[in-house]
Amino acid sequence: MTVAIIDYGSGNLRSAAKAFERASVSAGTGAEIIVTNRPEDLDRASHIVLPGVGAFGDCMAGLAALDGMRDSLERNVIDDGKPFLGICVGMQLMAERGVEHGIHQGFGWIQGEITPIKPRDHTLKIPHMGWNDLDIITPEHPVFRGISSGMHTYFVHGYALSGGSPDQILARVDYAGDIVAVVGRDNLVGTQFHPEKSQKTGLKFIENFLGWKP
Repeated sequence: MTVAIIDYGSGNLRSAAKAFERASVSAGTGAEIIVTNRPEDLDRASHIVLPGVGAFGDCMAGLAALDGMRDSLERNVIDDGKPFLGICVGMQLMAERGVEHGIHQGFGWIQGEITPIKPRDHTLKIPHMGWNDLDIITPEHPVFRGISSGMHTYFVHGYALSGGSPDQILARVDYAGDIVAVVGRDNLVGTQFHPEKSQKTGLKFIENFLGWKP
């Protein structure tokens, strides 16, 4: 098993890689964890991870700057069906578009667009930063094995998915209104929270992803 974490100039790749290494040891998978900006490395990977921190458009531009990476993603994830995990903005890029500082096209892998969080309680700060209780909508999904509603995960974001398809929304959190926390379909899953920063729950989620055979 080889897990490719894509380095396109966005995200705390060291903490993500360390979390995947720990989860692999805990799960006994013996996975090789590589951080790479080489499209050809996705071809030999069994699992693909796209992290992301920052603005939607900047992240998409950073990915586009890696010659051949977008095509390699489409081929390996959509055509070949390899398990894929998008984290934070990496999850957001899976959507149809983002409206942060202009309109930017996403991958179109899941329905909806990325829009500013507008909590009903105006005393709540944006960006949404901190720990929130998961409300798991599809507990039967393999990525939630051993994880239940009420467990905490860590968020840092000012934008979130809106207009998503109900059958692609796997979990939510309440931040003075519903915020999509996990999306998925087929071999794709994305987390608005940071599993690498979510301690026990996050590591369990990563373990489940490593063992997932969609």
